Amino acid sequence: MTEVRDALLALNSPNMPFSVQEGQHGEKADLVAECHIKRVGVRLKTSMRLVPEKHEVRVIHERWENRSAGNANGQYGRGHAPATFTQKETVTGPDGRKQRVEAFRFDTREMTNPLEVTVLRAGWTWRGVFRL
Repeated sequence: MTEVRDALLALNSPNMPFSVQEGQHGEKADLVAECHIKRVGVRLKTSMRLVPEKHEVRVIHERWENRSAGNANGQYGRGHAPATFTQKETVTGPDGRKQRVEAFRFDTREMTNPLEVTVLRAGWTWRGVFRL
């Protein structure tokens, strides 16, 4: 169990858009990966429960979205639902005309894929569940 735990914790790096921490007291998760993308008002959380007797990591994905001021219209989602968040801006092109270009992009798989690949490379199963 320590191999897969250590491998997941080793993902922590300034190059990664998320961090992996030990689960807090009272949580059912052994490890929690979190990502806050303030630029687009999104917070992601993947809670992971390690089940050594089955060589399995049980996971729950959660997502909070708040793209408006004052926390109005906030949304919550649970389960694996890959999504891409973008921001566009208007710039003047080489021909002098205004055009919309992508200024920022974040795909939720930038967080979930490294976690899943790390678990699978350790020889464990990555299993999405409804509750830990």
